[in-house]
Amino acid sequence: MTDNITDIHGKKVFHFPPDGYSIASEREATDVIGEVWVDWPDVAAIPIERFPEDFFRLETTVAGAITQKFANYGLHVALVGDISEHTSRSSALASYVHESNRGRHVWFVDDLDELAQRLRPRP
Repeated sequence: MTDNITDIHGKKVFHFPPDGYSIASEREATDVIGEVWVDWPDVAAIPIERFPEDFFRLETTVAGAITQKFANYGLHVALVGDISEHTSRSSALASYVHESNRGRHVWFVDDLDELAQRLRPRP
C-alpha cells in the first residue's frame, strides 16, 4: 500500500481513495486502522465521501464512535472534503468540527492543500 503514502512537510500521509467501503461504524474504523497498520502513517487522509450521512448527524453518535476509535489507537485522521452543507444545517456539527480542528487527532479539512498547511512546521 506504499503507493498511497506521500510525504507532506516530513509527515507520512496515507491517502485513502474516495471510492471504497463506507466507514459507517467502529468496525469499519477498525478496518481503516488495519489497512494502515504496517505503514503506520502520521496522518490518514480520508475523503468525506467514505462517510455516510449519519456521520454528519451528531445525534446518531456515529461520528463520535468512529473518531474515538481512531483516537484510541493514536491514529491521526484528516477528513478531506467540503462539509459546509452539513455544518450550515447543524450548529452542533459546526462546533464539533471547530473543536476537532483545535485538537491533534481528528481534523476536518477542505482539501489536501489545507492539510498541507496544517502539517507545515511552525517556527
